[in-house]
Amino acid sequence: MDEEEKLSWTALEYEEKEKSTDWFWALGVVIIASAITAIIYNNYFFAVVILLSGTLLGIFAKKKPALISYELNGRGVRIGENFYPYEGIKAFYVQNHDREKGHKPTLFLKSERIFMPILSIPIENEWTEGIKEILLEKNIQEKEMREHMSEKIMESLGF
Repeated sequence: MDEEEKLSWTALEYEEKEKSTDWFWALGVVIIASAITAIIYNNYFFAVVILLSGTLLGIFAKKKPALISYELNGRGVRIGENFYPYEGIKAFYVQNHDREKGHKPTLFLKSERIFMPILSIPIENEWTEGIKEILLEKNIQEKEMREHMSEKIMESLGF
């Protein structure tokens, strides 16, 4: 890939899932019950933490996903405003669409970052081979990766 060549696309920050009023009621009941339990056990600080975190969870649940721009160019990968040079990427994996297993086409990048070292990037199915060629050309190791268990749990909870 030349310095001038690039592959760019946009995708939603995450797949939006509509949450019903019942979902928010259930969240409220769990938060209130947990806070009351913490108060019964004289753990007032934990009760406050539960109330604050539950409120934030509700606020984030209502938030609409942002449209993020992605780009593979001759120097690295750009995700929104963040740039990851190829030298800082340890491995990658291109996951194809598999309806039976519930897999969406995704590019996984393992970076040198300590916090959240594996990045998952939504891609289109027709780009999988081209992306794989580009990254192999940059001498980046291909290593099978999957989404983290916490992402699957969040997805099952409606996030």
